[in-house]
Amino acid sequence: MSQGSRILPAIRSACYYAGFYPVTIVYALFCLIVGPLLPFRPRFAVLSSINYFYIAWLRICCGVRVEVQGRENLPKEGAYVVVANHQSEWETLYLQLLVRPQVVVLKKELLKIPFFGWALALLKPIALDRSARRGALKQLLEQGTARLKEGLPVLIFPQGTRVPVGELGRMNKGGAMLAARAAVPIVPLVHNAGLYWPGKSFLKFPGTVQVRVGPAIPGDNASVDELHSQSTQWMEHQMREIGAI
Repeated sequence: MSQGSRILPAIRSACYYAGFYPVTIVYALFCLIVGPLLPFRPRFAVLSSINYFYIAWLRICCGVRVEVQGRENLPKEGAYVVVANHQSEWETLYLQLLVRPQVVVLKKELLKIPFFGWALALLKPIALDRSARRGALKQLLEQGTARLKEGLPVLIFPQGTRVPVGELGRMNKGGAMLAARAAVPIVPLVHNAGLYWPGKSFLKFPGTVQVRVGPAIPGDNASVDELHSQSTQWMEHQMREIGAI
């Protein structure tokens, strides 16, 4: 992309962040005061409401829209595990609006981010220390099972970190292991947000993020390998169709 063609996206992206940061700071302070007073479900509803602003402001400033296919595949009741590809910061915002309420598996370092991370810590995330691989898996299975028993869906990014568009990366089995252990469905989900909001990039580009939600795969009476194979095969096929890899 030429330098000239980056000028307009840079201006629009600067406009986005000019609204993003002040609103985040003010709303996070409000959440830090109000959040601890609320039970989890209303707390999630209040704290994640700012994401509606983020997504709307992104559309207004940068021309990034969203199209969802398969929304009906999300179970209407009961807990489940969602496994999604990770390309961008976009999905960390939008998926809180698609799966409500939810508990997300993330790196514990994210909770140290001023304001944003402090408020995120109130949403009962499963914050893993990825340097301790065996301990992280044990924590995922123990805390994930506990959250699922509370009736809360758990969101996992099996690639573990953001993977650039055009690459699949390695899909770990943590989501399949959790679904099998708790005997709950696993729901695969893919998107191509990296085309419009590249990971760790300041620039945002206009376009429509495609999100596809796959059929829930029952977690009872299925092995970890079966759950992992079925979910990752569906994800890879769909990611190729929407240009994510």
